[in-house]
Amino acid sequence: MFILNAIWSFFATYILQKAPYMVGFLTLLGYCLMGKKWYDTLAGTLKAIIGMLILNAGSGGLTSNFRPILAGLKDRFNLTACVIDPYYGQNAVTAGVEEVFGKGFSQAMTLLLIAFIVNILLVRFNKITKCRTLFTTGHVQVQQAATAYWLILFALPALHENNVALMIVMSVILGAYWAVGSNLTVKPMQELSEGAGFAIAHQQMFGIRLGYFLADKLFGDKGGKRKVKKVGELEMPGFFSIFNENMVCTAILMTVFFGTIMAIIGKPYFVEAGNLTEETNFVWWCFDKSLNFAVYLAILQLGVRTFVTELTASFQGIADKLLPASIPGVDCAVCFGFGDSNAVTFGFLAGLVGQIIAILVLIVIGSPTIIICGFVPVFFDNATIGLVANEKGGLKACLIIPFFSGLIQVFGAALISGWVGMANYGGYLGMFDWDTVWPAFTVIMRYLGYVGVAIVVIILLAIPQIEYRMDPEGYFLITEDYDAYVEHRAKMKK
Repeated sequence: MFILNAIWSFFATYILQKAPYMVGFLTLLGYCLMGKKWYDTLAGTLKAIIGMLILNAGSGGLTSNFRPILAGLKDRFNLTACVIDPYYGQNAVTAGVEEVFGKGFSQAMTLLLIAFIVNILLVRFNKITKCRTLFTTGHVQVQQAATAYWLILFALPALHENNVALMIVMSVILGAYWAVGSNLTVKPMQELSEGAGFAIAHQQMFGIRLGYFLADKLFGDKGGKRKVKKVGELEMPGFFSIFNENMVCTAILMTVFFGTIMAIIGKPYFVEAGNLTEETNFVWWCFDKSLNFAVYLAILQLGVRTFVTELTASFQGIADKLLPASIPGVDCAVCFGFGDSNAVTFGFLAGLVGQIIAILVLIVIGSPTIIICGFVPVFFDNATIGLVANEKGGLKACLIIPFFSGLIQVFGAALISGWVGMANYGGYLGMFDWDTVWPAFTVIMRYLGYVGVAIVVIILLAIPQIEYRMDPEGYFLITEDYDAYVEHRAKMKK
């Protein structure tokens, strides 16, 4: 028993909670189930791990590059505020959950493991549940488990003294959310990537499907009746044609936008914070920092190209032997390697404008909770939603839908973080689903108790059933044989 506990503890700590090694483990398992030769299995596993590590380096670089600017906005203008960022949110739970609820943070990690088992079971019995995706992004699971832990303890005070009931309620709701939310992204991602064989398992899964739906209904071609101009089809006059190149576009827009913000914050602040020395040329420093956004975005896209082929190929072994008709749910950054890469930048900036306007509104109306935007929500939420929106509805959808997403992120986070008390500890997860779906769940459970828990679970489990009934023939075909699915959809449109 001691040996089994040690193995499980190692797996939970170094693999389950570490996305690169979780992806590597799934790749290894898949290739083993497919009977691949040992050297092909080793090579594929290493490529998957290294690709994810490259992706993490890009994501981490983007985040760390932005945080000094975030801190400057907060300190320079004397704003005591709640930062909407997954890491700030996790830190807020760690700092406050014992003080507020008398619970240790470590229990949230135990509940995470049970919720993951719920996700596996829902996918294993997908012919009944209609759930087709396994949530593989361990770092996201940790962040979500932390925030869900706080929200559920707030909504159901009776659970404070009942660990068994807490374990059941949280693991079922969170596991169902992982399975159902990532399942909602199957259709948008398969169409965006032309059947690459992955879904998104992140913080904006309902937001992706909503953006896909609105872009199609409000801005789509209506069966060829409306001309849709995508970001990549923009014909820039003269020197504007340089924006057709993704790296150049990102570098210029980031330099203009963040260069302006850094100039407003001022050199003295950055010197005092230790980000640069008095002798450093401030204009050049701002230019260098802005260009790094383009660098880290390029690194991120390289990571995607490195690992996605290995993971999706090997996952076929898992799907055939263990989880039939399923595909992996992966980090939202994976989709940046598909579609129009400039839509990533346009979506991000549109969302950022929405967030800034919403923050100004909160300041003007004297909101008790002031939000400071975090880079992870503003970039990864809105860039992903913008990419999907551009694919279905073109440039207008790519700009308008992420803009409203930015508004929702700030207003939603201000309401929920202030209400449940997380704002007092300086952070909230703040990404799209956690500003919309989870606040709604919290309200239902807070005022309806265990009946509300049942309602939340029923709503979640009903979603894939409804989606299945909209297209029974194509529902599993889209993950099993994408080319056949395309033919099926063409026949349905006739």
